[in-house]
Amino acid sequence: MVINQQKLEWELTQSSSIHGLSPQSLYFFETIPSTNQILWKILARGKPSPIVAIAAQQTAGRGQWGRIWQSSPGGLYLSVAITPRILVKDAFHVTLLSAWGIAHILREYQIPIWLKWPNDLILQGRKLGGIKTEIRTQQNYITHAVIGVGINWSNQVPTTGITLTSWFDTQESCPISSLEKLAAITLSGIFQGYQSYLEQGCDHLLNAYLKFLDSLGNSIDFEGMKGTIIGVTSQGELRVSLQSQGAKTEIKLPPGSISLGYQLKQP
Repeated sequence: MVINQQKLEWELTQSSSIHGLSPQSLYFFETIPSTNQILWKILARGKPSPIVAIAAQQTAGRGQWGRIWQSSPGGLYLSVAITPRILVKDAFHVTLLSAWGIAHILREYQIPIWLKWPNDLILQGRKLGGIKTEIRTQQNYITHAVIGVGINWSNQVPTTGITLTSWFDTQESCPISSLEKLAAITLSGIFQGYQSYLEQGCDHLLNAYLKFLDSLGNSIDFEGMKGTIIGVTSQGELRVSLQSQGAKTEIKLPPGSISLGYQLKQP
Protein backbone atom coordinates (compact mmCIF):
# COMPACT_ATOMS: atom_id res chain seq x y z
CA MET A 1 0.00 0.00 0.00
CA VAL A 2 1.54 3.27 -1.16
CA ILE A 3 0.41 6.64 0.15
CA ASN A 4 -1.12 8.81 -2.56
CA GLN A 5 0.85 12.07 -2.54
CA GLN A 6 -1.96 14.27 -3.82
CA LYS A 7 -4.43 12.82 -1.35
CA LEU A 8 -2.02 13.37 1.54
CA GLU A 9 -1.35 16.96 0.45
CA TRP A 10 -5.10 17.58 0.42
CA GLU A 11 -5.46 16.05 3.90
CA LEU A 12 -2.66 18.31 5.16
CA THR A 13 -4.44 21.41 3.84
CA GLN A 14 -7.32 20.56 6.19
CA SER A 15 -5.07 20.98 9.23
CA SER A 16 -4.42 24.38 10.76
CA SER A 17 -1.68 23.12 13.08
CA ILE A 18 0.97 22.38 10.44
CA HIS A 19 2.93 25.49 9.53
CA GLY A 20 5.75 25.79 7.03
CA LEU A 21 5.23 22.34 5.53
CA SER A 22 4.92 22.81 1.77
CA PRO A 23 4.46 20.09 -0.87
CA GLN A 24 8.14 20.62 -1.71
CA SER A 25 8.99 19.51 1.83
CA LEU A 26 7.34 16.09 1.40
CA TYR A 27 9.37 13.14 0.13
CA PHE A 28 7.74 9.83 -0.82
CA PHE A 29 9.49 6.49 -1.27
CA GLU A 30 8.41 2.98 -2.18
CA THR A 31 11.12 1.04 -0.32
CA ILE A 32 14.09 2.51 1.55
CA PRO A 33 16.23 1.38 4.48
CA SER A 34 14.96 4.06 6.88
CA THR A 35 13.00 7.32 6.71
CA ASN A 36 15.18 8.74 9.49
CA GLN A 37 18.30 7.90 7.51
CA ILE A 38 17.05 9.49 4.31
CA LEU A 39 16.10 12.73 6.10
CA TRP A 40 19.61 13.14 7.47
CA LYS A 41 20.91 12.85 3.90
CA ILE A 42 18.42 15.47 2.69
CA LEU A 43 19.35 17.82 5.54
CA ALA A 44 23.03 17.39 4.66
CA ARG A 45 22.25 18.80 1.21
CA GLY A 46 21.06 22.03 2.85
CA LYS A 47 17.30 21.52 2.67
CA PRO A 48 15.66 23.62 5.42
CA SER A 49 13.29 22.01 7.89
CA PRO A 50 10.57 21.07 8.45
CA ILE A 51 10.88 18.13 6.08
CA VAL A 52 8.89 14.89 5.97
CA ALA A 53 9.86 11.54 4.49
CA ILE A 54 7.27 8.77 4.07
CA ALA A 55 7.93 5.22 2.91
CA ALA A 56 5.64 2.35 1.97
CA GLN A 57 8.20 -0.08 3.36
CA GLN A 58 11.50 0.07 5.27
CA THR A 59 14.19 -2.58 5.02
CA ALA A 60 16.23 -1.40 8.01
CA GLY A 61 13.71 0.23 10.33
CA ARG A 62 14.83 0.50 13.92
CA GLY A 63 13.15 1.37 17.17
CA GLN A 64 14.83 2.82 20.22
CA TRP A 65 17.85 0.98 21.66
CA GLY A 66 18.55 -0.66 18.29
CA ARG A 67 15.49 -2.90 18.34
CA ILE A 68 14.08 -3.96 14.98
CA TRP A 69 10.80 -2.30 13.99
CA GLN A 70 8.89 -4.42 11.48
CA SER A 71 8.16 -2.19 8.51
CA SER A 72 6.15 -4.37 6.16
CA PRO A 73 3.78 -2.84 3.59
CA GLY A 74 0.51 -1.49 4.94
CA GLY A 75 1.90 0.48 7.87
CA LEU A 76 2.66 4.16 8.31
CA TYR A 77 6.39 4.90 8.28
CA LEU A 78 7.34 8.55 8.36
CA SER A 79 9.96 10.90 9.76
CA VAL A 80 9.88 14.63 10.44
CA ALA A 81 12.93 16.90 10.65
CA ILE A 82 12.72 20.02 12.82
CA THR A 83 15.18 22.57 14.25
CA PRO A 84 14.07 22.74 17.89
CA ARG A 85 16.93 24.67 19.58
CA ILE A 86 16.54 22.59 22.72
CA LEU A 87 19.40 22.02 25.15
CA VAL A 88 21.15 18.69 24.69
CA LYS A 89 20.40 17.76 28.31
CA ASP A 90 16.70 18.10 27.45
CA ALA A 91 16.80 15.80 24.42
CA PHE A 92 13.97 13.69 25.83
CA HIS A 93 11.67 16.66 25.30
CA VAL A 94 11.59 15.85 21.57
CA THR A 95 10.21 12.38 22.29
CA LEU A 96 7.92 13.82 24.94
CA LEU A 97 6.26 16.36 22.66
CA SER A 98 5.96 13.84 19.83
CA ALA A 99 4.47 11.01 21.90
CA TRP A 100 2.02 13.26 23.67
CA GLY A 101 1.04 15.07 20.47
CA ILE A 102 0.27 11.87 18.55
CA ALA A 103 -1.59 10.25 21.47
CA HIS A 104 -3.58 13.42 22.11
CA ILE A 105 -4.75 13.85 18.54
CA LEU A 106 -5.65 10.16 18.10
CA ARG A 107 -7.77 10.42 21.24
CA GLU A 108 -9.59 13.30 19.58
CA TYR A 109 -10.62 10.70 16.99
CA GLN A 110 -12.03 8.51 19.79
CA ILE A 111 -9.11 6.07 19.71
CA PRO A 112 -8.15 5.22 23.33
CA ILE A 113 -4.38 5.51 22.96
CA TRP A 114 -2.04 5.11 25.92
CA LEU A 115 1.69 5.64 26.15
CA LYS A 116 4.18 3.00 27.22
CA TRP A 117 7.29 4.57 28.69
CA PRO A 118 9.11 6.13 27.06
CA ASN A 119 7.96 6.16 23.43
CA ASP A 120 5.40 3.50 22.46
CA LEU A 121 1.78 4.03 21.42
CA ILE A 122 -0.49 1.46 23.05
CA LEU A 123 -4.00 0.34 22.12
CA GLN A 124 -5.80 -2.33 24.18
CA GLY A 125 -2.50 -3.17 25.86
CA ARG A 126 -0.80 -3.89 22.54
CA LYS A 127 1.76 -1.92 20.60
CA LEU A 128 0.22 0.24 17.92
CA GLY A 129 3.31 2.28 17.14
CA GLY A 130 6.65 3.62 18.22
CA ILE A 131 8.78 6.74 18.01
CA LYS A 132 12.51 6.98 17.42
CA THR A 133 14.18 10.38 17.77
CA GLU A 134 17.68 11.22 16.61
CA ILE A 135 19.53 14.50 17.10
CA ARG A 136 22.52 16.51 15.95
CA THR A 137 24.09 18.96 18.37
CA GLN A 138 26.35 21.99 18.53
CA GLN A 139 27.52 23.88 21.62
CA ASN A 140 25.11 22.19 24.03
CA TYR A 141 22.10 22.74 21.77
CA ILE A 142 20.17 20.41 19.49
CA THR A 143 20.47 21.91 16.03
CA HIS A 144 18.36 19.29 14.23
CA ALA A 145 16.02 16.56 15.37
CA VAL A 146 14.53 13.78 13.26
CA ILE A 147 11.39 12.18 14.68
CA GLY A 148 10.69 8.76 13.22
CA VAL A 149 7.20 7.28 13.67
CA GLY A 150 5.83 3.86 12.82
CA ILE A 151 2.12 3.14 13.26
CA ASN A 152 0.39 -0.12 12.41
CA TRP A 153 -2.41 0.38 9.92
CA SER A 154 -3.05 -2.86 7.99
CA ASN A 155 0.41 -4.42 8.06
CA GLN A 156 1.40 -7.70 9.68
CA VAL A 157 2.19 -7.38 13.39
CA PRO A 158 3.53 -9.67 16.13
CA THR A 159 1.26 -11.07 18.85
CA THR A 160 2.04 -8.09 21.08
CA GLY A 161 1.00 -5.69 18.31
CA ILE A 162 -2.30 -4.37 16.98
CA THR A 163 -3.34 -2.56 13.80
CA LEU A 164 -5.77 0.31 13.57
CA THR A 165 -7.81 -1.42 10.86
CA SER A 166 -8.32 -4.52 13.03
CA TRP A 167 -9.40 -2.32 15.94
CA PHE A 168 -11.81 -0.38 13.72
CA ASP A 169 -13.39 -3.72 12.74
CA THR A 170 -14.57 -4.06 16.35
CA GLN A 171 -16.02 -0.54 16.50
CA GLU A 172 -19.25 0.99 15.29
CA SER A 173 -17.47 3.69 13.30
CA CYS A 174 -14.18 4.23 11.49
CA PRO A 175 -13.04 7.84 12.07
CA ILE A 176 -9.85 7.42 10.03
CA SER A 177 -10.64 6.19 6.55
CA SER A 178 -7.25 5.98 4.89
CA LEU A 179 -3.51 5.75 5.41
CA GLU A 180 -3.21 9.27 4.00
CA LYS A 181 -5.54 10.61 6.67
CA LEU A 182 -3.60 8.76 9.37
CA ALA A 183 -0.36 10.30 8.07
CA ALA A 184 -1.87 13.80 8.13
CA ILE A 185 -3.25 13.27 11.64
CA THR A 186 0.11 11.98 12.87
CA LEU A 187 1.99 14.94 11.45
CA SER A 188 -0.58 17.32 12.89
CA GLY A 189 -0.14 15.68 16.29
CA ILE A 190 3.63 16.13 16.22
CA PHE A 191 3.34 19.79 15.29
CA GLN A 192 0.64 20.36 17.90
CA GLY A 193 2.91 18.79 20.51
CA TYR A 194 5.77 21.02 19.41
CA GLN A 195 3.59 24.12 19.53
CA SER A 196 2.32 23.21 22.98
CA TYR A 197 5.91 22.73 24.14
CA LEU A 198 6.94 26.15 22.81
CA GLU A 199 3.95 27.94 24.30
CA GLN A 200 3.52 26.17 27.65
CA GLY A 201 6.86 24.55 28.39
CA CYS A 202 8.00 21.12 29.46
CA ASP A 203 6.30 20.91 32.86
CA HIS A 204 2.82 21.35 31.39
CA LEU A 205 3.53 18.83 28.64
CA LEU A 206 5.04 16.32 31.06
CA ASN A 207 1.92 16.43 33.22
CA ALA A 208 -0.21 15.82 30.13
CA TYR A 209 2.09 12.95 29.08
CA LEU A 210 1.71 11.31 32.50
CA LYS A 211 -2.08 11.29 32.14
CA PHE A 212 -1.62 8.96 29.14
CA LEU A 213 1.04 6.75 30.77
CA ASP A 214 -0.33 3.20 30.93
CA SER A 215 2.00 2.03 33.71
CA LEU A 216 1.45 4.83 36.21
CA GLY A 217 0.76 3.25 39.61
CA ASN A 218 1.77 -0.23 38.45
CA SER A 219 3.94 -2.48 40.59
CA ILE A 220 7.30 -3.75 39.34
CA ASP A 221 10.14 -5.87 40.70
CA PHE A 222 13.54 -4.21 40.65
CA GLU A 223 16.63 -6.03 41.92
CA GLY A 224 14.58 -8.10 44.33
CA MET A 225 12.55 -5.19 45.68
CA LYS A 226 8.95 -4.23 45.10
CA GLY A 227 8.42 -0.90 43.42
CA THR A 228 5.60 1.33 42.23
CA ILE A 229 5.84 3.52 39.15
CA ILE A 230 5.08 7.08 40.24
CA GLY A 231 6.07 9.18 37.25
CA VAL A 232 8.65 10.24 34.67
CA THR A 233 11.23 13.02 34.96
CA SER A 234 11.76 15.76 32.38
CA GLN A 235 14.88 13.86 31.25
CA GLY A 236 12.82 10.75 30.54
CA GLU A 237 13.78 8.74 33.62
CA LEU A 238 11.17 6.43 35.11
CA ARG A 239 10.40 7.36 38.72
CA VAL A 240 9.95 4.30 40.92
CA SER A 241 9.12 4.25 44.62
CA LEU A 242 10.82 1.28 46.31
CA GLN A 243 9.85 -0.15 49.65
CA SER A 244 12.12 -2.52 51.54
CA GLN A 245 12.48 -3.39 55.24
CA GLY A 246 10.09 -0.65 56.30
CA ALA A 247 11.91 2.06 54.36
CA LYS A 248 10.77 3.84 51.22
CA THR A 249 13.00 5.46 48.64
CA GLU A 250 12.69 6.77 45.09
CA ILE A 251 14.94 5.74 42.23
CA LYS A 252 15.13 7.06 38.68
CA LEU A 253 15.71 4.61 35.87
CA PRO A 254 17.01 5.89 32.51
CA PRO A 255 15.23 4.89 29.30
CA GLY A 256 16.30 1.47 28.11
CA SER A 257 17.33 0.23 31.55
CA ILE A 258 14.22 -1.95 32.03
CA SER A 259 11.39 -3.25 29.88
CA LEU A 260 7.85 -2.83 31.19
CA GLY A 261 6.28 -5.36 28.82
CA TYR A 262 2.69 -5.28 27.59
CA GLN A 263 -0.62 -5.74 29.38
CA LEU A 264 -2.51 -7.50 26.63
CA LYS A 265 -6.27 -6.97 26.65
CA GLN A 266 -9.03 -8.60 24.66
CA PRO A 267 -11.04 -6.46 22.22
